[in-house]
Amino acid sequence: MHGTEAPSPWVQRWSHLVPPGRPVLDVACGLGRHMRWFHGRGHPVSGVDRSPEAIAAVAPLGEAVQADIENGPWPFASRRFGGVVVTNYLWRALLPAIVDSVEPGGVLIYETFAAGNETVGKPSRPDFLLQPGELLAACRGLRVVAYEDGFLAPPRFVQRIAAVRMADEEPAARYAL
Repeated sequence: MHGTEAPSPWVQRWSHLVPPGRPVLDVACGLGRHMRWFHGRGHPVSGVDRSPEAIAAVAPLGEAVQADIENGPWPFASRRFGGVVVTNYLWRALLPAIVDSVEPGGVLIYETFAAGNETVGKPSRPDFLLQPGELLAACRGLRVVAYEDGFLAPPRFVQRIAAVRMADEEPAARYAL
């Protein structure tokens, strides 16, 4: 079942960019694989999903919000997080709200399917596949630490980004590889 597998290697690789002890939001959290990852590293966690089963599964970890974020209001409109994580989910209308949810000094870690995936499997509908450079464009205003767009094994096409909202007093060297 989605959400019970290991955390995404991309999320694991860039999770050190989330400032210690800062809250993390997992968008379309499923059964909470990334909430568990960050909770285990001492971060307060919040997750949002439309599935009541998913929300029941993640509730013991932290804040669990059941919401239809595609047809209803963004439930975190006035909040900012030290980390925002999105994997295998795309709803273009939410991209500005997701990016805006990253606090100064915080990081967006995003990974989802891209154009080309229709040649190897699902999802295959263009509505669910990022176009070339689309994730970069959505993150304009953030400092991109890492970005990939291409083919991976198992066979899939993805775009993924780790991007930081710079805080005024922060040295850029904090985000060096």
